[in-house]
Amino acid sequence: MSRVAVIGGGWAGIAAAVTLADAGHHITVFEMAPQLGGRARSVAGEPPYDNGQHILIGAYRDSLALMRRLGVAPEQVLQRLPLALPYPGEAGLRLPPGPPLVAFARGVLAHRGWPLSARLGLLMAAAGWLARGFQCADTLSVAALCARLPRDVNRDLVEPLCVAALNTPASQASAQVFLRVLKDALFSGAGSGAGSADLLLPRRPLSELLATPATAWLGERLRLGTRVHGIEPGWRVDGEAFDAVVLACTSTEAARLVAPLDAGWAATAQSLRFEPIVTVYLHSPGSALPAPMLALRDGPDAPAQFVFDHGQLGGAAGRFAFVVSGAAPWVGSGGCAEAVLAQAQRELAWATPPVIDKVLTEKRATFACKPGLARPPARIAPGLWAAGDYVAGPYPATLEAAVRAGLAAAQGAGAEAGG
Repeated sequence: MSRVAVIGGGWAGIAAAVTLADAGHHITVFEMAPQLGGRARSVAGEPPYDNGQHILIGAYRDSLALMRRLGVAPEQVLQRLPLALPYPGEAGLRLPPGPPLVAFARGVLAHRGWPLSARLGLLMAAAGWLARGFQCADTLSVAALCARLPRDVNRDLVEPLCVAALNTPASQASAQVFLRVLKDALFSGAGSGAGSADLLLPRRPLSELLATPATAWLGERLRLGTRVHGIEPGWRVDGEAFDAVVLACTSTEAARLVAPLDAGWAATAQSLRFEPIVTVYLHSPGSALPAPMLALRDGPDAPAQFVFDHGQLGGAAGRFAFVVSGAAPWVGSGGCAEAVLAQAQRELAWATPPVIDKVLTEKRATFACKPGLARPPARIAPGLWAAGDYVAGPYPATLEAAVRAGLAAAQGAGAEAGG
């Protein structure tokens, strides 16, 4: 039986470890933190807070399959909702059930908040993207791709979807990656068919989706609170012999470990730049949103793009998570939580004035998904693979991208490790 080390216990590391173990390999998972989950985890609170308000969608087939493999029923821990982007006092775009292409066309045509010319303009643009196979110049930004779309469409659909999926403002975000997200979620279904664009909102603390069941499943194969200091060809992890290694840690940690072995790969990983996400939790007893999630129009004095009602998601009643994606300007200038509080008071008009409950800032939440970005490949050397949402691939830094990277690395490392 071959021995494979998995360094890192986020969603990519969990996916790699489970896949390798199922293939019959003897695995050891090294995780420097005291718990699994990486950035997608719960933090202390009653009930626990999530380290950021994560959203899954129906097209995340590999993430959902991994949950089921660990004994988690997605339909019990996730609330499935048809894709809708309601704003305070506005119905917004809503996609009806049905095949992705048909549902998108019907939803756009039914959106009375846009003039008919705007609706037809969006459908014509989407038809053009479809005809071109959702391909564009690698140097194109989302803003440039959508420059001819009506202002309302960019404001109410393109910009919020872009910052939610890529965590990068449309003016700086890769149009090619954005088109791939649209293709899989809204148009082709990535093999998932109807429901691929559905929102899957956690109804349980985030760690219960994957990290906690994975901890139980891995058992003695897991070494928590253990930082790896070095790897050597052969392969040896801090002097311990393995047949292959999967680096499922952050790009920064992977670069540190790989630098003595492959300076070029390490340099590419180190060149990645990151975008923060701030989650501001407000508390307003007795208040509720008209839906579990509302979109918000951000601006110079309005940081948040989305708000989630935890009371409607099986969590604490009166707790609301305001998400500030692409939050670099706010992290740099400060005052984000106070600005979110003022934004909530202006736009939601709750009878009970909200108060700031908790602020969670993930300064390196995702890589900045910019046009033409060079991302390091998954295979570093024979028997040495990287797994993470940052490795080369068609997707931005999402949970599904992390899981798919873990699966690919496990298959590659497992094949090279032998039986």
